[in-house]
Amino acid sequence: MTNDEKRLASLKHKISVLPNKPGIYQFFSKYNVIIYVGKAKDLKKRVSSYFLKNVENHKTRLLVKQIYDIKHIVVDSETDALLLENNFIKKYQPKYNVLLKDDKSFPWICIKNEPFPRVFSTRNVIKDGSLYYGPYTSTKMVHTLLELIREIYPLRTCNYYLSDENIDQGKFKVCLEYHIGKCKAPCVGLQTKYEYNDNIEQIKNILRGNIQSVISSLESKMEGYAEVFKFEEAQNLKDTIKLLNKYKSKSTIVSRSIHNVDVFSYLEEGDFVYVNFLKMANGSIIQSQTIELKKKMEESKEELLTYAITHVRQRLDSHSKEIVIPFPVNYDIGDVNVTIPQKGDKKHVLDLSTRNAKYFLQERKMQLAKTDPERHEQRILETAKSDLRLKSYPRHIECFDNSNIQGENPVAACVVFRDTKPSKKEYRKFHIKTVTGPDDYASMYEVVYRRYRRYQDEDSELPDLLVIDGGKGQLNAAVRALKELGIAEKIPVLGIAKRLEEIFFPGDEIPLYLDKNSETLKLIQHLRDEAHRFGITFHRKNRTGHLFDSDLNSIDGIGPKTIEKLFKYFKSKEAIKEATKEQLKNVLDSKKAHRIFSYFNSDDE
Repeated sequence: MTNDEKRLASLKHKISVLPNKPGIYQFFSKYNVIIYVGKAKDLKKRVSSYFLKNVENHKTRLLVKQIYDIKHIVVDSETDALLLENNFIKKYQPKYNVLLKDDKSFPWICIKNEPFPRVFSTRNVIKDGSLYYGPYTSTKMVHTLLELIREIYPLRTCNYYLSDENIDQGKFKVCLEYHIGKCKAPCVGLQTKYEYNDNIEQIKNILRGNIQSVISSLESKMEGYAEVFKFEEAQNLKDTIKLLNKYKSKSTIVSRSIHNVDVFSYLEEGDFVYVNFLKMANGSIIQSQTIELKKKMEESKEELLTYAITHVRQRLDSHSKEIVIPFPVNYDIGDVNVTIPQKGDKKHVLDLSTRNAKYFLQERKMQLAKTDPERHEQRILETAKSDLRLKSYPRHIECFDNSNIQGENPVAACVVFRDTKPSKKEYRKFHIKTVTGPDDYASMYEVVYRRYRRYQDEDSELPDLLVIDGGKGQLNAAVRALKELGIAEKIPVLGIAKRLEEIFFPGDEIPLYLDKNSETLKLIQHLRDEAHRFGITFHRKNRTGHLFDSDLNSIDGIGPKTIEKLFKYFKSKEAIKEATKEQLKNVLDSKKAHRIFSYFNSDDE
């Protein structure tokens, strides 16, 4: 028996005694390092599935070759398995597990457990009985909340221990904060504990998102002050209410019917997954975060979303009893109601979360393009290869476009991209030689044939992809040229139609529709637009030269600008010759119109 056979026999013996209970399992390498952690509803059944002979997944087979030991932990429920798996992955960072790119330490707002509590931000949670609100994924949100609280409520910022005994003994003196109106000096007994704690209760409600309840309470107090003619106190409360309403109007109000709900959206691109989280309280978004996951095995989207939900809720200490997600997941997430909305306010919030994930992805791409252009290019090439079903990366792409006006001065352009970027020194332009009149198909056949016949003569390397600006007709003409050259099987070809941005493949009746935000579509559009720009520039230059060579230039009083104006309107010299005097007057003044008409109709005159 070989060493590998002994290894597998030992592992299968361990699997045979695994319980049919929920829990987590750990795979160890021969160096006793954890290389994979997984969760299971049924440990024995799940771990056995890795060692089946008909496992098709290459990555799974690769993992199994690295396993030398298996350990497990039984738990009471699937929820416990989710939490434990999440903790183990974060702690040990196993080689084959999902990679979570999240190393941030988030800020909290602390209400300190002490007499006359202080309110401040911190990144360290200390279990001393203090209240912590958060964590907040935006430091800007923390600063905004603290500024609002300090503007409304005069709280102490000193770190004195303000016990009744210390205050009675007069151990403290008022500071500058008191003199500038930022503190009411509870340290010397000028503010009662009851008044101070009443402010703290209002602050707690604000931090919970219950701003409306604070406003209602203050409005009631304001009316009470007004009834007993305490107008100064009533005015102070009115100013406070105004500030709270101003802050409330700035927060994102989505639906007043949505209370204490966690929303998760899912976006996948290549090996990366982006999950956005929105925390809803009293109709407002009070927290938002997008996390990035990198797939290591062929994890399903259900597994990845479940992992993200578990991580975010544990990390942000969320205890919402309802979550909104885009599709069902396979695991029970404890005592939580799962909603998959199809319409209404919750669907609107889910769409908003998806947009946030897309914005996050766009920002990542922009950052990557600046900081690591080679990786950015490689990702685009990988995406294009997958989307367009290519056998190799399209590092060398060529794109053709025709340009003419009713068959006049027909030209064509070929642009070349290398590694997703224009290679302008390799651009080529063509005069159409064998086609008479406006025939895009024949023109496309001619330029493709001429281009790649020259490639054959010079023994040049063929492109990895050929893009034709046009629909099925132009595409078929290009393919016919390649077939006659005997290289149709060597160059992948596609056509892009302008109207709906359909992508056509030879012999395929059904076009491919890529997402409008797809990097593959943007690359093809860039090629098409660059070919059109290059071709139309060449056509205009060619047409202008043709205009000045025409006999119009010999008419007395008719200059280049007038000639160009005529060609823009009539499109060809034949149309100008056949124009009536009234038609010419639509473009030129009477004098010039008469001269041109007389020139071409001298016998009539």
